[in-house]
Amino acid sequence: MSIIADCHLHTSFSGDSEVPMESMVERAISLGLKEITFTEHMDLDFIYEEGEPEGFFEVDTDAYMKKLMECREKYSDNIRINFGIELGMQTHINEKNLAYAKKYPFDFIIASSHLAEGMDPYLKNYWEGRSKADSWHAYFAYIYDVVSSYDDFDSYGHLDYVLRYGPGGKEGFIFDEYKEDIDRILKQLISMGKGIETNTSGYYYKMGGPHPCREILMRYKELGGEILTIGSDAHKPDNMAQYFNEAEELLKSCGFTRYCIFHNRKPEFVKF
Repeated sequence: MSIIADCHLHTSFSGDSEVPMESMVERAISLGLKEITFTEHMDLDFIYEEGEPEGFFEVDTDAYMKKLMECREKYSDNIRINFGIELGMQTHINEKNLAYAKKYPFDFIIASSHLAEGMDPYLKNYWEGRSKADSWHAYFAYIYDVVSSYDDFDSYGHLDYVLRYGPGGKEGFIFDEYKEDIDRILKQLISMGKGIETNTSGYYYKMGGPHPCREILMRYKELGGEILTIGSDAHKPDNMAQYFNEAEELLKSCGFTRYCIFHNRKPEFVKF
């Protein structure tokens, strides 16, 4: 494996992880990674399901940054630790997200759509009253609305996240039927100088590949996209850098020869 960095990681500063930051750093060192980027959740105005407390996906950024800086110093001889955030995208909170993004000295911002039209594809209500195809079209249309109205991010995360949770999973997804939707998103991202993420959790969720799928990655390359980030989306040490070998081979087969690591919000290219 020639991938030297995992650029999408969560710790106990994210509501859906219980792992201390030190445990993730030590795992990364044991794997031989040269860099990691923590990207804790900041999903403002999230729609919580029953049992989840308000603010579950809103990181205490000051405490997170303090801990990261402590770890950066502690492990400086062994690994580079970058300060990132996974920013939840919704069009009605663009101004709030912009103010937040400018408040902190992030190395890297992933834009992610966990909600569309105020609904979470993880929950049944997103799929009720319409076909799976219409639900997919609606999700991609919403991502386009987001990227057309907000630009303070570096890479768009798990672009086809919606395929994970529909009835029957990805079954029935034919890229050509959604090509127009996806092309609009990719062309907009490329015109803005933004990247897309290869998120290897897709393998973990039995999607048959990363998020986004091979067809979308290939299309991004065909359209001239070059800024590609790679992350496992790990919430525990065992999942860090998981399926990176498979992702590397897939990306090479799509024509990619390099990927990006962001420092101070600027991409640095690394060859496979």
